[in-house]
Amino acid sequence: MYMPAAFNENRPEVLHALIRAYPLGCLVSHSDQGLTADHIPMLMLPADARHPQGRLIAHVARANPVWQQQGEVMVVFQGPHAYITPAWYEEKQQSGAVVPTYNYAVVHVHGKLQTVDDKTDFLQILEQLTDHFEAQRSHPWRVSDAPADYIQTLMDMIVGIEIPVQRITGKWKTSQNKSVQNRSNIAAGLREQNDSAAQALAHITEQQLFGA
Repeated sequence: MYMPAAFNENRPEVLHALIRAYPLGCLVSHSDQGLTADHIPMLMLPADARHPQGRLIAHVARANPVWQQQGEVMVVFQGPHAYITPAWYEEKQQSGAVVPTYNYAVVHVHGKLQTVDDKTDFLQILEQLTDHFEAQRSHPWRVSDAPADYIQTLMDMIVGIEIPVQRITGKWKTSQNKSVQNRSNIAAGLREQNDSAAQALAHITEQQLFGA
């Protein structure tokens, strides 16, 4: 990924937070047909003794050959993004020498995909994923709410996977190469948009602007 220094975001807590907020990862791997991309909801677990940079967990259909891929994979997590109009730049009124751009936040995770064969560990992955995605509900559904034999039958049809993080990079393109006034104008302009992605990008822009 092309990475101008101004756009580099390397704080683990910030990168992990984006993955939690935008958990649908695009898993890019190699197959006999060349590159393949699978869109899979994932959970980033924090670092521990065995995984100093954390690890991603997920599950896929057993019929999906992606779990049989060997070697390194890359998972792309796309955060908020929005078009930036030249109308928000000071130079628009001063000289007119401005052009539009497009801002975004994205995380790339690299690692080797592994399958989780142990039934107890696999069940734990399913429970962790479920608990994470149900956490905001007033009455969260639990894996244990379903009959145990039903869950075991479904587990035969899916495969647990994990990707220990070997490398993680983040690119926060929020016009850091522009003046403070322009960046403030951009954040304010995004705030005025009736769009959740623009609102989220405004928040990220303000965090970058004020060093949060």
